Amino acid sequence: MSRLVPPVVPPGSLGGNEQPVLRGERGAVLRPWTGADTAAVVEAFSDPDIQRWHFRRMDATEAREWVGAWEPRWRAETDVSWAICAADDGEATGYIAVRDMTLEFGWGAISYWMRPMFRRRGLATAATRAVAVWAFDNVGLHRLEIRHSIDNTESCGVATNAGFPYEGTMKSALLHADGWHDVHVHARLGGS
Repeated sequence: MSRLVPPVVPPGSLGGNEQPVLRGERGAVLRPWTGADTAAVVEAFSDPDIQRWHFRRMDATEAREWVGAWEPRWRAETDVSWAICAADDGEATGYIAVRDMTLEFGWGAISYWMRPMFRRRGLATAATRAVAVWAFDNVGLHRLEIRHSIDNTESCGVATNAGFPYEGTMKSALLHADGWHDVHVHARLGGS
């Protein structure tokens, strides 16, 4: 079948390369997940706020599987995730990802969380900005979105502070443990 429009990002642009380490403001270092991060992931997913907004909790076996699933997703060019570190010491203080990445259409959705003791330091905002620069300038994506429950005001603040303006509200678009939530959509375009 002949294409009328070429893919925004050619297939094979990411998966054949090593996932990069990114650096952001406030000393943020974004690195690929490793097996050594299992305890930090278990701790994070035991936090009630992360459970509220991210649907799950994990034991050590599930956390190892979660960590191990990111590398194949990178190779498949569908998702990419980094451990957010506060410095080069490498401790995973949080998570950031470009999920549901579609190179054909040049689109992806950013998601993030921070372990409780590392919140309100600007690291999630710094990581979001760094990922946006990478996605637009290095990968060539056209559009990035951030979606969150309208009740998740901290996530809204990160999106806004990272330069993702509010675009609109999707009604009853996300099922959490306490029911269906309306969702704010924030977005940026490459070159903006």
